[in-house]
Amino acid sequence: MTILMDAPENQLPLARPRSRRTLAGRAIGWLRANLFSSITSSVVTLLLLFVLGKALVSLGQWGFWNAIWFLPDNNSSACRAIRGLGACWAVIPEKLRFILFGTYPFDQQWRPAAAMLIFLALFYLSLMWGGIFGMLFVSQDRWGGLPVTLILATFGLAFGFPLGILVALGRRSKLPAIHSLSVLYVELIRGVPLISLLFMASVMFPLFMPDGVNIDKLLRAQIAFILFAGAYLAEVIRGGLQAVPRGQHDAADALGLSYWKKNGLIILPQAIRHVIPPLVNTFIAFFKDTSLVLIIGIFDLLTTAKTAIIDPAWQSFSVEVYVFVALIYFAFCFAMSRYSRRLEAQDGHKAR
Repeated sequence: MTILMDAPENQLPLARPRSRRTLAGRAIGWLRANLFSSITSSVVTLLLLFVLGKALVSLGQWGFWNAIWFLPDNNSSACRAIRGLGACWAVIPEKLRFILFGTYPFDQQWRPAAAMLIFLALFYLSLMWGGIFGMLFVSQDRWGGLPVTLILATFGLAFGFPLGILVALGRRSKLPAIHSLSVLYVELIRGVPLISLLFMASVMFPLFMPDGVNIDKLLRAQIAFILFAGAYLAEVIRGGLQAVPRGQHDAADALGLSYWKKNGLIILPQAIRHVIPPLVNTFIAFFKDTSLVLIIGIFDLLTTAKTAIIDPAWQSFSVEVYVFVALIYFAFCFAMSRYSRRLEAQDGHKAR
């Protein structure tokens, strides 16, 4: 009979170390598998690389090497001389204040600038309106540029998000009246474009108001944005609610929690965690949709950029202005995207 005995510790067989592929080896393997897996794939890859390389070289020549960044005498003739060969970024410092603040009085533009930095709701509006602390009163029709975009997006999301939560819960309610009203609201708002809501808020709504009662145009647009955001966020949150396992509901009921405690403490935190990516996508799309207020005569960031190049001396340099505005939009949208990724990473770390 053979008896197996444990070998002494110093006589245990040594495990062979696993071969680790270097970073360069993994990169080469990925390139072979995805870009050069066949002759056709290799040809297409090389062709696309050639086109992309030419495009990047042309973009570098136009946007950097041949570009004019500043004009000491603010004369656009030097830019017109290189039109087609290089960008004229000098239009940005020349029209920067108008792009950011619209027709807001020049000597008072520190107020919207300070408002963007502070970004607190009540103090924000008081700075923009003025009329306090000896500041000159500035009517809302003179507001424009980046502060208007931030006001519409921030307050639209701040009030639209809790509205979306209530509507999402209403669509899952067992009470027929609440369920029907929630469904009607979501389907009605989602069934029409945002432009139609803005048009209704700007043109049709004042017709139903009593004589002498006039609600501010920006406030009407803000209400339209809140209703629009609430409907779309409600569907995103409803998807998260459906993703929560039924056992979580049963466990909350077994603990004797009320409806609001069950949803506030157990169900909603899990539901929102499930839908962080689509929520951020909705936020980003909503932030960009603020440019539609042009249709009702409100000067947001994009509208002031378009108006800034009406000046005949700078009409031919619209590309540079639009690139600058695109970078501003990209900065805000990219910040929201990175913040959502950090939230997802934190949730994943807590789950582990």
